[in-house]
Formats: sequence, C-alpha cells, structure tokens
Amino acid sequence: MSAGTRVGQWPVIGITAYEEQAKWNQWDARASLLPARYVRAVESAGGIALLIPVQRLSPASARGLLSRLDGVIFSGGPDVNPARYRAEPDARTGAPRDERDEVESALIEATRLEALPALAICRGLQLLNVTRGGSLVQHLPDAVGHEGHAPDPNGYGLHDVRVEPGTLLARSLEWERGEVPTHHHQAISVLGADLTAAAWAEDGTIEAVEDRSVPFLLGVQWHPEAGDDLSLFRALVAAATKDSPGLS
Repeated sequence: MSAGTRVGQWPVIGITAYEEQAKWNQWDARASLLPARYVRAVESAGGIALLIPVQRLSPASARGLLSRLDGVIFSGGPDVNPARYRAEPDARTGAPRDERDEVESALIEATRLEALPALAICRGLQLLNVTRGGSLVQHLPDAVGHEGHAPDPNGYGLHDVRVEPGTLLARSLEWERGEVPTHHHQAISVLGADLTAAAWAEDGTIEAVEDRSVPFLLGVQWHPEAGDDLSLFRALVAAATKDSPGLS
C-alpha cells in the first residue's frame, strides 16, 4: 500500500456489500447495499468508507482493487454455501449467495497476499474460516442447546465473550471480558489454516480469530457495528494508517 492511496490523512476502508432485491421510492430492483451502521462506524473511527459491490474478480483484479485501499471489512450477511466446506445443507441453512461467496473469497485471499489490514464480521468471519479450509456448524442451537446467539429474530441480542489475553484482539479491544451484540445461527466448527481462536462465548463457541502471520487480520462472530464500542474499527483504521508493502 502506498501512502498516496489515502484521502488526505484518512485511510480508505473498503466494505463488502450485499446484492439483494430491494425497494426504494418507485423502484424494485437488484441493488448493491449495506447497512449504514458499517459506514458510520468507519467514519467515527477516522476512516473513509468505500463500498465493494458483488462483481466478477479474478485473483489479479482482486489484488488490484485492494492495492487502492488501505484496509477492508468483510461484512455480515447470508449463510455461506455449505458446498464450500464439503457439507450438505441443513434444512435451516439459508439460500446461498454464490456470487458474493466467490468475490469475497477472492478478496480474502488477496488480503492475505497483500497483508492488508482486515476485519471480518459475522458472515465475514465464517467465510474467512471456510476460505482457509475450515468448516461451520450450520445451526448453532443444535450444538449448544439454546438460542442465545440470536435471541431476537428481528434484531440483535447480547451475550458475554472471553478474550484471550495478549492477543491482537485483546490489544485492539482493551478488554478481556465483555458483552457484545449478536445475531447468528452458524459458527466455526473446525478452524481454518493459520487461524487462531482469540475469544469464546460461555458455551465454548469460537467468537473471534486472528491470523498471526500477517500484521492485522481479525475476525469476530459478533456485530461491533451494532454496538457502542468502536475499538475494533479504530484499531483497523490505525493499522490502515501505517505504510505497508504494496503489490510485489
């Protein structure tokens, strides 16, 4: 990354967007969209947000796109296609968004090659894990025996997490036990390559991972953009402000 990619002193943070059927004014059409709370969180942390829509990207074009950014957020959203981790779909697994899975998988791999600071949130964490060869629990209540990870079907609940001391996550959050906004029915089963668990729910569910082979890559199962604690966004923006090698 070159310092010239920044807009003044503010690092540009790409955020992966949804592609869904949407209605606004008189229109009803496919749309690239993202909950505004992601943008507001980046803005409040001192960065400039730039949406990354679903599109066809080769490995080379994915790296080219990321070379123009200072950091990236892999946002939440629908379930990852179980075929990506060689599993049959559970009856409660949502309809796949294969094009989104494809583009974000390419971007996740390019992020590692570029050592670009990255934060993966909820679905983003799950796809990161799958891209690294890991697998998912398709319906978490079957595994943990409760609905505490998605207590409100139309909103966010809260539950406690324990963070491993001394991790990048602990340094970024500046706390080791806390309550986080949650809404997910899937979670990590088998960890992917080069990922280390960094936080857990009380029931043992992995709530965060990091990749210690790169300067800054965090994945969290909760939704920090839905809460008041913006420390993860501030940590991402701080990491994106530092110069790192660009395309080799």
